[in-house]
Amino acid sequence: MEKPVHQPRQQVTQQGSKSILYYVHDPMCSWCWAFVPVWNTIKQNLPDHIEVRYVLGGLAPDSNEPMPSAMQAAISGYWKTIMQRVPGTTFNFDFWEKCEPRRSTYPSCRAVIAARNQDASKEESMINAIQQGYYLRAMNPSNDSTLIELASELGLNPEQFEEDLNSAETQRTLMEEINMGQAIGAQGFPSLILKNESGYRFIALDYNDANVTLAQLGL
Repeated sequence: MEKPVHQPRQQVTQQGSKSILYYVHDPMCSWCWAFVPVWNTIKQNLPDHIEVRYVLGGLAPDSNEPMPSAMQAAISGYWKTIMQRVPGTTFNFDFWEKCEPRRSTYPSCRAVIAARNQDASKEESMINAIQQGYYLRAMNPSNDSTLIELASELGLNPEQFEEDLNSAETQRTLMEEINMGQAIGAQGFPSLILKNESGYRFIALDYNDANVTLAQLGL
């Protein structure tokens, strides 16, 4: 689980009462990437009365500074650790040779908002495209040009996407989501928070076992 730069267990909602499962994440969070298979299984097993909503957590603010070599080595090391702890997770280490890394994930977060605003059905597709571009294709999602290319591949209007990507409204939405994630109790990324009539409850997760989360949801 990655943490941004900057409870008692309650009764699970009764069947039929609407609940929201917030997924607090960052598209460039390597642990979020490792969680994808388990997260997909969780979503496939959720009943209709639990609605999923994505909340962007914002791992690292905008920066034009190249990532220091020590940080590059550290993050590359995290990738190797994740591959050991979450079998089946794949990373393309060519990224560290092909790209000029920056510790800047806000652009990719804004890209998800820009995609969602243009077509709500493309939100998850944009998240997946950024993750696959970063971790499998050795692309740099800190660069607007990469994000525009990915948006075009998804069939979004690239001109509209580019306009929305760095708009004041998009940045305002991002900051609202970052604040929301903190307010509802996110503890790094990814975090799952259930909201029902009893309030908000942090839901534990296991990167190798969807049943850990499903059991807490009473499923």
